[in-house]
Amino acid sequence: MLTLISAKPQNLSPPLSFHFPLFPFSPTSSLSFHPPLKNTLRLRIRSIDAAQPYDYESHLRTQHLKSQSLKIAILGFGNFGQFLAKTFSRQGHTLLAYSRTKYTDTAKSLGVTFYNNPDDLFESHPEVVILCTSILSTEKVLQSLPFQRLKRSTLFVDVLSVKEFAKTILLKYLPVEFDILCTHPMFGPESGKNSWDGLPFVYDKVRIGNEEDRISRVERFLDVFAKEGCRMVEMTCAEHDRHAAGSQFVTHTMGRVLERFGLESSPINTKGYDTLLDLVEVTAGDSFELYYGLFMYNKNAMEQLERLDMAFEAIKKELFGKLHHVYRKQLFGNADEGAEDRPKVQKLLHNGAPPSADAVKPETS
Repeated sequence: MLTLISAKPQNLSPPLSFHFPLFPFSPTSSLSFHPPLKNTLRLRIRSIDAAQPYDYESHLRTQHLKSQSLKIAILGFGNFGQFLAKTFSRQGHTLLAYSRTKYTDTAKSLGVTFYNNPDDLFESHPEVVILCTSILSTEKVLQSLPFQRLKRSTLFVDVLSVKEFAKTILLKYLPVEFDILCTHPMFGPESGKNSWDGLPFVYDKVRIGNEEDRISRVERFLDVFAKEGCRMVEMTCAEHDRHAAGSQFVTHTMGRVLERFGLESSPINTKGYDTLLDLVEVTAGDSFELYYGLFMYNKNAMEQLERLDMAFEAIKKELFGKLHHVYRKQLFGNADEGAEDRPKVQKLLHNGAPPSADAVKPETS
């Protein structure tokens, strides 16, 4: 009979042995369990891995994910808030949400705990609070929040399309102990519905504490977008607004102009025309409130609107100028030829007075 003995330290009780019947093994053979006998074969476990549960590696992975996860509260659980929540949830973060409109069922389907008032949400002590409110309502929302229920080291993040305005009101209303990260994911539910890979994510670390855990928390939050393949761009809020006025505001303006124009698909669309149709579709998906916010709260937007107007007028002038030349040629034919050789007709001065004698030149015959 072959005896298997488990290894035990020498200072403990004698090791136990398992006695298995030798070959052949029959159903009537029994497995006995008793203290080891002399001259038995001792097999000792030498590898610690052999004693680990079969899912040991998955447990380690779960523990690692938990250490990297964040408790994130989303204020404003509308279209964009839900769009962000899908990715946050998939990455394993704990999500809380509050919105004036009740999205209880939608939140539950996304693995988000929905609260009916901000007091209860803040008492859950989220590590990160994301403002997904509209540009026009953000200041009013900040004025109404019960900051005293949060931990003093809480990180506030905004995702507004205008950054200098966001930075100003966050510094104005948030307690000085809170961290501030101004961000702008330059994509939305339409442009980012398939993937975030290569899409720009702009951020500015406005106010971050010096403690290691606070610095680590900001990096973990930014890593949410980096993991999805976003092109991470760090720049000041002022720089962002200057660039955004020349790109985002102009894009929204042209999309809305073409929408009002009534752009429609045809059986012979070119690729360029399809691009314009896509532009209309993307911009039409955003509210006019967002567009108005881009204009109202970015000081560079008015300049861009005026430049667009001047560019349009310049093109009209060039077109009508050429058209005038064609019409004149059709009306007068070659009558204008040799006009340079004709005598010059005397003109009045600009105040209506007749010219002086010295100014009169004799006409050539």
